[in-house]
Formats: sequence, C-alpha cells, structure tokens
Amino acid sequence: MDRSEFAKRRTELMRMMGEDGIAIIPAAPPRRRNRDVFYPYRQSSDFFYLSGFAEPDAVAVLAPGRQHGEYLLFCRERDLAKEVWDGPIVGQERAVSDYRVDDAFPVDDIDDILPGLIEGRRKVFYTMGVEADFDHRVIGWVSQIRERVRSGARAPAEYVSLEHLLHEMRLIKARPEIEIMRRAANISAQAHRHAMMACRPGLHEYEIEAELQAIFRRHGGWPAYPPIVGGGGNSCILHYIENSATLRAGDLLLIDAAVELDCYASDVTRTFPVNGRFSGEQRAVYELVLTAQRAAIAEVRPGNHWNQPHETATGILVDGMLELGLLRGERDSIIEQRDYRRFFMHRTGHYLGMDVHDVGDYRIDGQWRELEPGMALTVEPGLYIAAGSEGVDERWWNIGVRIEDDVVVTREGCEVLSANAPRTIDEIESLMAS
Repeated sequence: MDRSEFAKRRTELMRMMGEDGIAIIPAAPPRRRNRDVFYPYRQSSDFFYLSGFAEPDAVAVLAPGRQHGEYLLFCRERDLAKEVWDGPIVGQERAVSDYRVDDAFPVDDIDDILPGLIEGRRKVFYTMGVEADFDHRVIGWVSQIRERVRSGARAPAEYVSLEHLLHEMRLIKARPEIEIMRRAANISAQAHRHAMMACRPGLHEYEIEAELQAIFRRHGGWPAYPPIVGGGGNSCILHYIENSATLRAGDLLLIDAAVELDCYASDVTRTFPVNGRFSGEQRAVYELVLTAQRAAIAEVRPGNHWNQPHETATGILVDGMLELGLLRGERDSIIEQRDYRRFFMHRTGHYLGMDVHDVGDYRIDGQWRELEPGMALTVEPGLYIAAGSEGVDERWWNIGVRIEDDVVVTREGCEVLSANAPRTIDEIESLMAS
C-alpha cells in the first residue's frame, strides 16, 4: 500500500483529535512461544493502520500542531551485530526517509522525550487495557508532569480511548484496502479449490491443511487464523482446530481457512464430500444453507441494518429445518425462543478487515447499525447436526455445513470478494471429479 494512504489516515485522525490532544500508539510486543522461541511477529492492527511500520519495539506519536513535525516514531536503533542474527532494522534515518516520519528517536530514549511531548496537551488519546505494562508507562509519564504542576507544568486533564475514533475509521475501507482484501479472498478461493481437488478418503485432515497452507505461503501470505479442517463429526465442532482425524468416504469435510495478506484478513468456509459426491441428506442440508446464504447476501446493501442478513438467513433455515423434520413446533415460537440454536448457534457474520473479527460497533444507541459502502463483512450461515442429537433420525447425524464468503458493501449493493471459491453442489462435484 502506498505510504500516502497511511499519511491520509494520520491526517484525518489528528483532525478529529484537535490540537490540544496527543495520541500514543504502541507496536505489538513480541510473544514468547517457549523458552528462546517466539511466535512469528504480527504487528498491532491499529499501529500498522496508521504507520505501515512492521517492526516491534516501536511507539508512534501524533502531536497535532507541533511546530517541528506532527508524526513521531520511537523505534529500534540500527545494530549490526543484532542484524546478523535477526535481519535488517529500519532505524531512525530510514523511518524518516521511507515511512514519512517527521521525527524519529531511539525507543530507548522514550522515557526522556515523551513526557515533554505530552506536557501542555489537554487530552491523551490512548487505548487502555490492551497491554498492561504499557498502560503503566503512559500513566507514569503523565504522573511525572503532574508532579511538576507547581513549577508551571501543565498536565493532561483527560484520557480518551483512541479506539473510539480509530476503529470508526477502520470500519469503512478505502479502495486500496478493498483491493488487498480482494486479492486475499482470491488466494483463499484458490486454496479451497486446491483442497477440493486434493481431497480423497484415507488422507488426514492435516494433509488437507498442508495443501491450503502451501497456497497461502506461495502467495506471500499467512493463515489469518488457525485453520479448521473437520471431517465427519468434527464438522459439527465450530472451532475445531486439531485437524488430526482420518477422512472417510461418505463424510463431509468442512474447511474454514483463509489467508492474511499485508495485514488484511480473508475468511472463507466451504463444505464438501470427502469422496466427491453428496448423499441425499447431505445434499438437502447443503442446499438449505446455500439458499439461506444467498438470501442473506442479497440483504447486504446500504440502508439495511446490520442484523437483516442474519434475520433473513435464520428464517430460511428454520423453515427448512421444519420441512426436513429437524425441528418441530410453531415457526414464530421457534424463532422467538431461539430453539433453532440447537443446530445454528452462531450469528450469520461479522466485520472483516485487518482483524478477522474486525473492529466497529454493531449497534448505535441501542439500534442495529445501518450498512454503509466500504464496510466489509462475512456472510456465513450454517447447520450442525451432531451425533446423538435428540429427536433427530441418525441419517442426519454428523452433517455439519457452513458456507462463508467475504462481502463488501457497495453503493448499489455488495461485492462478494470470495466468489471464485465453488459454492454450488454441481460446481463442487464437477471440480472434484476432474
């Protein structure tokens, strides 16, 4: 993404903050996996959204109206000995030249410099409660200023949660963001097609996971979340990630797996038969979920409220389950009492962006939020009929189906970013037979 996009975001945020405020945004700390091994580093979404800077041990500061530059970055100094082991470090010079930073300082000097930048500002824009250690540092810097009030220092009078402004900005995606998400969704669609073609009875779930991961890495991406690859009864476990069972003919395979590209996530689920052919019961459940998903996607358009796709999908699923004999009773009562949650226990979607479950309010003043162009979300109805489901004939047991696509609200309606992943039964069976 062009550096100008990050600069636009910083300018907009500072406009909303006003010249009496200062924003402090820390990078994500490295996370230790065990002993001397760390998890692969992933930058804080809020930090990256404003900076495009991918290194740890950094703090971005926005100081509207500062005479010598409004955007400051504290980051690691170049260290040639350390770079031999861990690779190049950006350092202060490149932070200015490559990342449009007005002033860059060694992060080790932050305790000496940042209190002076905070002094005289009325509001500190910072999100408390994410990193406890850094919370204490921010409070400590402000306390230093308060201790000097009698000497004429002016301490901030207010802490303001930065996410209140920043997450509203992140909710509406700009064209460059949507383009990255479109590419990510296409890579994920390619991975799902590849998994369908590679699948056969006798393989393990983790072997199919490996096929997905190969496509992700071949395109320079990483999994956006731990892949779910669940065959048979495992397809009815919503967050199944063990991925160790053997795939059997006659079972369905549910795959919820997608790539993250340039810090933007996709989120795609497909369900298909291990042996390439749907049984009668599998076909009936699948067609019901697909009908519900299509109707829900049709509700994604400006002016509709957030919950309308879910309400539409739920009504169709309840009607279908009554027809199939999975539910019994009065339709309206089932919906009102939410008895359908035996088999459909999650919502039909969530916001999507830099986080898989992305930021943004779903309700405003107690009312469901209206959809607006630039919002990105998933649409993912499902039905999960676990073995032993009371009152359900055994022929329906262990059928778990979820169909999930990534959707962006447009001016006229919506765009399905992940449309290249096969969805219909004919498409799936034809691909698996090729």
